[in-house]
Amino acid sequence: MLAASIVSAGTVLFTPGCCSSCCGDACAAPKSCGGAYGNWSLTLPYPDMSAAHLILEKGKDGKPKALLLWRWASPTPAEVTQIDDKSFTIQRSFSKPKGKANDKSAWRALRVECTVDGKALKGTFCTVDGNGKAVDKPQEIVGKRNPPIGPAPDISKAIYGQPIDLLSGSMSDFEIMGKDRLNGWKLKDGVLSNRIERDKKGRSTNRNGNLRTKRADFFDFKLSYDVRVLPGCNSGVYLRGIYEIQVLDSYRKPVDCHNMAALYGRITPRVAAEKPANEWQHVDVTLYKRHVTVVLNGVNIIDNQPILGCTGGAITSDEFVPGPLYIQGDHSDADFRNMKLTPIVK
Repeated sequence: MLAASIVSAGTVLFTPGCCSSCCGDACAAPKSCGGAYGNWSLTLPYPDMSAAHLILEKGKDGKPKALLLWRWASPTPAEVTQIDDKSFTIQRSFSKPKGKANDKSAWRALRVECTVDGKALKGTFCTVDGNGKAVDKPQEIVGKRNPPIGPAPDISKAIYGQPIDLLSGSMSDFEIMGKDRLNGWKLKDGVLSNRIERDKKGRSTNRNGNLRTKRADFFDFKLSYDVRVLPGCNSGVYLRGIYEIQVLDSYRKPVDCHNMAALYGRITPRVAAEKPANEWQHVDVTLYKRHVTVVLNGVNIIDNQPILGCTGGAITSDEFVPGPLYIQGDHSDADFRNMKLTPIVK
């Protein structure tokens, strides 16, 4: 799997040092920092799911490389076709329809062209064919450079506020995300359950909605919850609405950045600690100073690792604003209980 090639167990090959976040005087390759290179939060012109993210840096061979997250799914490599201090152009690999692999006019790829002005960028994106011709109207994109991530924080020094029991109230504490989405969520006896609409073959119609807390003032915190992963389950818990902790029926599968309790598409668990489907599993997540720690069923699977950017499905690419908790509900059934959030106030 492509995204899995970008991450290794517990970390990411695009490092938080040079030049994905820039490291100042400690930089081993200062010429590759600044200018168009950097860690960029991007905003796309869509009414929802408008988040994107880009890392531009130089590889060990001195050549520029890019890691692009575009709205959904996982970050993937993109080709850097032009870059200087003021601008860059990147392009995804071409998709070549079956039966038309030799017809360049049928090929499709995303092309992004931007100019950089200090901490901001702006530009356009469009779909192009194999001849380099645009096949749709260019749309505008804007972005901002993210500051350095910094070293891993000492979690033992975090100061916590009062715990919040997210499931002690009622469904009035939540709201469905997206217009015309079905509500398959129920909260009964402290258990939050999602049951999705299925077609005659038992497949999801993808018409169900994600669920978010109405409260949206969460920033750094410790979150704990039990989750019952039903057979074939695919869900997720979004911290601050931007970082997805995966919920998946991945018992006995090799570690992967898309498996249970991974930071989706970004960080692969160090070890597999899943339980079989239909069993309750316990997750503890600490989000603190752009780092994340995940303990699954008592096993530390992600240990204070840097988060290089938002994950697919984020409600915003801005990593410096408070946000809600949201749970993915359009893919499959899942149950949650004992969901408690304890804010980190300092």
